[in-house]
Amino acid sequence: MLPAIRLISEAAEFAARRHNGMARKGRGSEPYINHLAEVANLLAAVTDGADAELVAAGWLHDSIEDTGTTREELAREFSERVASLVVECTDDMNLPKAVRRQKQIADAPHKTPGAKLIKIADKVSNIGARIVPHPGQDERDDLADYAGWAEQVVAGCRGINPRLDRIFDDTIARARAALTEAGG
Repeated sequence: MLPAIRLISEAAEFAARRHNGMARKGRGSEPYINHLAEVANLLAAVTDGADAELVAAGWLHDSIEDTGTTREELAREFSERVASLVVECTDDMNLPKAVRRQKQIADAPHKTPGAKLIKIADKVSNIGARIVPHPGQDERDDLADYAGWAEQVVAGCRGINPRLDRIFDDTIARARAALTEAGG
């Protein structure tokens, strides 16, 4: 197994290469790597840097579903636990969006503690990216829809890390305030 700092650094580099050229929703289509950096940094912050494999998995959490990376590749390059966490956070993109969303809600309470933390950090990042100044109606609708669904997923993930739970609650409060200010 790689030393902690190398594990995280190599996961970041791997994620950057695999997601090169991808843009994220919200915030003016910024590079997708920004989302992965937010998730990994949030996990590092709420665990006080105590779990390098969790942070590495935060960098890599979308690599299977978005880039064609395999579980085997992640296990070989990083660790079995990193690969398992990523697989646990991977949606089956062959399913319709509504089915994937419902599956995330149903599966959330049964995930491992690490996967629950990644899920919450992912939702914090994705909601935050949808809070934009002067949103149009489509952006307001997207934020309201995503935040409502994210609350249902996170309800099944709470209780592992009170700091992360509070950050999620604060993010939901900011989303609600943004919707109220925008008349949504």
